[in-house]
Amino acid sequence: MDPIRGIQIYTGNGKGKTTAALGLAVRACGHGWRVKMIQFLKGWDFYGEIRGVEALPGFELVRTGTPDYVPKGGARPLDLQEARRGMDLAREAVTGGDYDLVILDEINVATDYGLVEPQEVLALLDARSPRTEVVLTGRYAPEAFLERADLVTEMREVRHPYHRGVKAREGIEF
Repeated sequence: MDPIRGIQIYTGNGKGKTTAALGLAVRACGHGWRVKMIQFLKGWDFYGEIRGVEALPGFELVRTGTPDYVPKGGARPLDLQEARRGMDLAREAVTGGDYDLVILDEINVATDYGLVEPQEVLALLDARSPRTEVVLTGRYAPEAFLERADLVTEMREVRHPYHRGVKAREGIEF
């Protein structure tokens, strides 16, 4: 009998949400779980996790979005199309029962920016396979998501090198 799986959220303005989700994925893969991570708003190809997870057994990473920054309220048709592609992939992964863990990276931001409707995410969570744990990451997690989750971790920024003029560092921020 499969254990009951839940919903986790990693949110807040601090660094480490995607990193925490990847750490959970490494742990899950170490136990033989099948893991799928769908990244929203991350079409750039320079993120270190893209190459870092290639050899991780049982792990699949799919990026949606474009290499261009999407300003809040300024989504282009292509941005909306990529978000739709991400949600289609998410629906298949979350409801199909083929994955033990599905990570929807930056889905909270995608909803805050109007690329994905929060109700669509909630309906997806309601339809998830009972054998699939789901993780939602990103700033701005809607209250409805927080209420639905079994575990919520809020990353709070106390200090960040960016505020001292240090640009994003390879291997640390990307």
